[in-house]
Amino acid sequence: MGQYLRNAFHWGETVGPWEERPGHVNDAWGYWTDDGLGFFEFLQLAEDLGASPVWVVNDGASINEEVPTAIIASLVKDVVDGIEFARGGVNTTWGSVRAAMGHPQPFKLDYVSIGNQECWMLYYRGNYQKFYSAIKAAYPDINIISSCDKSTISASNPADLYDVHVYASSANMFSRTSMFDNTPRSGPKAIVSEYAVTGNDAGKGTLVAALAEAAFLVGLEKNSDVVEMASCAPLFVNDNDRKWSPDAIVFNSWQHYGCPNYWMLHFFKDSSGATFHPTTMQVSNYDQMVASAITWQSPKDKSTYLKIKVVNFGSKAVDLNITVTGLESGIKSSGSKKTVLTSGAPLDENSFEQPEKVAPVLSPVADAKQQMGVSVSPYSLTSFDLLLEPSKHSAI
Repeated sequence: MGQYLRNAFHWGETVGPWEERPGHVNDAWGYWTDDGLGFFEFLQLAEDLGASPVWVVNDGASINEEVPTAIIASLVKDVVDGIEFARGGVNTTWGSVRAAMGHPQPFKLDYVSIGNQECWMLYYRGNYQKFYSAIKAAYPDINIISSCDKSTISASNPADLYDVHVYASSANMFSRTSMFDNTPRSGPKAIVSEYAVTGNDAGKGTLVAALAEAAFLVGLEKNSDVVEMASCAPLFVNDNDRKWSPDAIVFNSWQHYGCPNYWMLHFFKDSSGATFHPTTMQVSNYDQMVASAITWQSPKDKSTYLKIKVVNFGSKAVDLNITVTGLESGIKSSGSKKTVLTSGAPLDENSFEQPEKVAPVLSPVADAKQQMGVSVSPYSLTSFDLLLEPSKHSAI
């Protein structure tokens, strides 16, 4: 959310020929953008990545101004038109503009968030109702996200999802692995659209911050029946114009590197669509570890793996005995692998000079089996990907 509505992102001014886009001041972060990366390009980027775009729309609110519900209609129509640009047929007004830009097929836009962190504002709930009704009337399948928490959502104030932001110190973020454990299992799911470790030990992206975020994501994985999706904040930062730390990817005019939390996210890339399994961790007099287990299938060769992730947030090396029970398939003795994210010190960071000082290290697991002893390093994230025997029901 920016300072003034005159500087808001107007999607219709960011499509069409680049040289005709007027650009605008991003007064939230204090820079001018020519909008060469506009609404069309963001949708194209999501499509190219195979990601689900979430459009956070201009709902008539800024830090210093707010549009009353009585005169919000033009902004509501603008959002419905924007959805038509993304999803409409080539014979529609805005779908034809998209087609003229080289994309006759509709984009897959399934999520629209009404504003961002604005539930406390005077007109938010009234304006939200207007946006919700208009969008659902035209596109009933779109999932609408509310800025208000789950307790405010009801039949008279509906939402498909509710937005959650989590910013915390590393110790506090680690403790939030259980944040959603007691959330009611019915009703709309959460989207954790912003999460990040902040504070002194976050630095410009430290190992310990990444481990705390990993523990938080283990909790989201465990509670995926009430959490739809999550995204770190922010993703990119220009090292020559750094206004926020930490970030996942740092770049300048000719270089880039991933921070430890960027590499941490690689440990979760197989979670979407995987099968979650319950885990029990038993370590005496030590509460600095969390773990999760999923089975996932490799898109390359269709092999199935049991992935066990262990976060050790403390300074103690731990020997664990892994026991696997209840799976339909056994574990093959060969073909398994271990991936570890750690470093010499918890506050270690990456840089242009040492872009992979903190990066995953892959090694084979010898003689994998249902019961085996493993060692987990201090201040580490470890993944054991155990190759499973082919299922008796697998296609030949």
